[in-house]
Amino acid sequence: MSNTWITRAETSADIPAIRAVVVAAFDTPAEADLVEALRSDTAWIDGLSVVTTDQDGTVVGHALLTRCHIGDTPALCLAPVAVLPEYQRTGAGSAVIRAALDVAKDRGERFVTVLGHPAYYPRFGFTRASAYGIGISIDVPDEAMMALALDADHPLPGGTVRYAAPFGI
Repeated sequence: MSNTWITRAETSADIPAIRAVVVAAFDTPAEADLVEALRSDTAWIDGLSVVTTDQDGTVVGHALLTRCHIGDTPALCLAPVAVLPEYQRTGAGSAVIRAALDVAKDRGERFVTVLGHPAYYPRFGFTRASAYGIGISIDVPDEAMMALALDADHPLPGGTVRYAAPFGI
């Protein structure tokens, strides 16, 4: 397996492959259905659905950033992140997350939230959201709700995270 991953924004031709990756990575198709619902939501931002491919162009990973808000402040939500099971723990997921965060920063986005594994996401700079007064309206483990400031000149704002409607939160 290659450790030289290619990352790029999704194209319309990638949509079936992305669904296949997300379905394979999770126990149910709910996350894949979420991606499809977000694709037609106002929270969707073209260019922030990023794929990892192998050298042959096969999509093996996907990361999605969509608009959310921390209080009234625009931010991004990183979810879902998916990698084909046979490519997990190869760097494909890290590559696609870093690429998505880089694109967001280059576009002037300032803040990203993630509800995820507390042992995984800190490697990208995410820290416990509650330390910044950031909360969520559902009951989740405190360490699983994390946030990241993409620009050190703009510290994380406090407030309750409001997600796009398809998240159902």
